Amino acid sequence: MASDLLSIAKSGTQTARIALDVTAQNIANASSEGYVRRSVRLEEVSASGGAGRVADVSLSGVRLDKVVRNADLFRQAEVRRTGSDFARAAAEVTGLENIEAAVEQASVFPAIVAFEGSLERLAADPVDSSLRAAVMASARTMTRTFNIASTALDAAGDGLRFEAADGVSQVNLLAGELARVNLRLARAADASSDQTTLLDQRDSLLQQLSDHVDVHAQIAADHTVEVRIAGTSGPQLVTGGTAASFAMSTAADGTIAFSVDAASVTPLGGALAGKAMALDKLRDIRTGLDTIATDIAATVNAVQTGGVARDGSPGQPMLSGTGAADLALAFEDGALLATAPAGGPAMSRDPANLSAMRQALAAADPAGEADALLFDISSAVQGRSVTRDALSSIAGTARIALAAQAGVDLDHEAVNLIRFQQAFQASGRVMQVASDIFDTLLGIR
Repeated sequence: MASDLLSIAKSGTQTARIALDVTAQNIANASSEGYVRRSVRLEEVSASGGAGRVADVSLSGVRLDKVVRNADLFRQAEVRRTGSDFARAAAEVTGLENIEAAVEQASVFPAIVAFEGSLERLAADPVDSSLRAAVMASARTMTRTFNIASTALDAAGDGLRFEAADGVSQVNLLAGELARVNLRLARAADASSDQTTLLDQRDSLLQQLSDHVDVHAQIAADHTVEVRIAGTSGPQLVTGGTAASFAMSTAADGTIAFSVDAASVTPLGGALAGKAMALDKLRDIRTGLDTIATDIAATVNAVQTGGVARDGSPGQPMLSGTGAADLALAFEDGALLATAPAGGPAMSRDPANLSAMRQALAAADPAGEADALLFDISSAVQGRSVTRDALSSIAGTARIALAAQAGVDLDHEAVNLIRFQQAFQASGRVMQVASDIFDTLLGIR
């Protein structure tokens, strides 16, 4: 009997020590990123009697069944999905804000209004040199604001493409690491500490990957994972120990596209999807800005070449360039402004051609187009910001739900620490009792 008590107590101290180790590990990693709380599963060790001796039961204590990771696959998938949606929205809003700043800070709209205002003032005295110089100065300012806006859009696009290229590199790096974890998981013993650590690494890599692209993860029986991009029917990024090559290509208009092993794919979530969407919007804004610039040049030049300059010579094109990037003055001398109609004499005060230019600009309404362009991007920023904030709240709720189930609660671990410490001490007390019984038996004569 004493020997049975000793073996039972020994098993109790061993399992209590393991439980204390697991509890201490949880406490130590309470703030570790990606760590999933562990708990011990214990089971009784006993054996019943054989045939004819069913009532005989041999009690042999307790043993560790397994160390359990308190991870819920559904909640983890929800964190990845909602986090990927938020990352897409956040990246898109950041890109759109940069585009908005590029157009707004260049002050294209005020410059167009100022140019039209200088033409109106020139109508009061078409031959006045100072008024003509003011028109040329405002025209120069207007062309430069277009140039500045175009350059700023280039910078915004370059930044988005650089960040996207870095994101593609990160996806390939994470996919390669995930493939290596798969190989190690396939060889790891079930419920071993090595497997538990590898599962943490697997889940952490999946979470990091979902920040860049949307991922569909299929967990196999051996805990390895198959990863697809763009839903369940998308191409495989990781399968077993193999990682596909994820690549990015840039079109002539600056937009980007992605592929997996040369197969085209359109990510539905993640920061890369958001950057691609922002670049699509940048292309549209650039097209709109170029259209305004070419319309202004065409409108002004058409009227300018139909009149005569102050010296009576035929009017020359005032603006040159094929878009916002290279819009410029074709001449610097205000005397070349064709304010008088064709056939007019030198120093003519007839502002007919100037009035025609003002009317043509009013009809083309470049200021209104510039204002509409800015309103378009501002509305997009505002709308996407609302979406981003909503997705942030949803993603936060998903993270909280996962943390409540898989995170470390220090209060709970403190209770476990006391409980397993008392179990260890109690098993030690059983050993003492068994020793006393054994000494008593030896003392019987």
